[in-house]
Amino acid sequence: MTEAELDYAEVRRAFDHAAAAYDAHAVLQREVCDRLLERLDYTTIQPARVLDVGGGTGYGTAHLRARYPEAELCALDIAPAMLAATRSRFPRPTWMQRALGRLAPASPRPLHLVCADMGRLPLAANSCNLVWSSLALQWAQDLAASFRGFHRVLAPGGLLMFATFGPDTLKELRAAFSEIDDAPHVNAFVDLHEVGDMLIDAGFANPVMEMEMLTLTYGDLKALMRDLKGIGAHNAAAARRRGLLGKSAWARLEQAYEARRSAGRLPATFEVVYGHAWSGDKTRREDGRQIIQFAIGERRRKLGRP
Repeated sequence: MTEAELDYAEVRRAFDHAAAAYDAHAVLQREVCDRLLERLDYTTIQPARVLDVGGGTGYGTAHLRARYPEAELCALDIAPAMLAATRSRFPRPTWMQRALGRLAPASPRPLHLVCADMGRLPLAANSCNLVWSSLALQWAQDLAASFRGFHRVLAPGGLLMFATFGPDTLKELRAAFSEIDDAPHVNAFVDLHEVGDMLIDAGFANPVMEMEMLTLTYGDLKALMRDLKGIGAHNAAAARRRGLLGKSAWARLEQAYEARRSAGRLPATFEVVYGHAWSGDKTRREDGRQIIQFAIGERRRKLGRP
């Protein structure tokens, strides 16, 4: 068992528990989502079907609906409570609104809510034109497998756009914990270059990767830990030490973090990795074999054969 392995049952439980208070703590998540949305301004894609992977309470989903009102939209999350929160952002139309909607050619398309693992997408191949994910991929059980799944469901010429966390995320907290014991207390995150390699291996074309550091500051360590718990982002490493920290260990952790105080505040660094890639023409399999299509019927007609 490695530090990077996650207890997925714990991930689901944590996000279910956090759904009710998530928006009150998700300042960074909304900021990153806004920055990722701005990157869509540089594309001309007009997708017929959009998949929002790990949409949480639906902040990004709502913006995708506003941007692509005529697209069929699917919000996928592993936590049922998060999907329920997303539903609350999209009130069900009355029967009159549904009737009028049938007469309005520009009325918004349906929103589908899917509770599923991003590594096992219950969607047909070539069924989406845009796969979008803002700060969810760091929770993938197998990121490489998730990318292969995204490529499978994307139609030829489709776009994958995402934001996730890199290895320097919460580096101050990780360093402070390392002064207490050797157990993993902060989840491990994949390096930008590894992510790029995974995209290519999954069959994506022209991947573009960017990175930026964002820093939040706190008055004390308890405030940081409340925010992390509030968004469901506490330690879910399979090899984590169970149970709460004792008073002595907590005091030592606070002391270790205090050494990093600057200008009267405690910093919490987040390495944000942005990426996008295209599905390409999808004429090559994941193992590198070329897919060759034969128009047999057309060729037989040209040869005068029945």
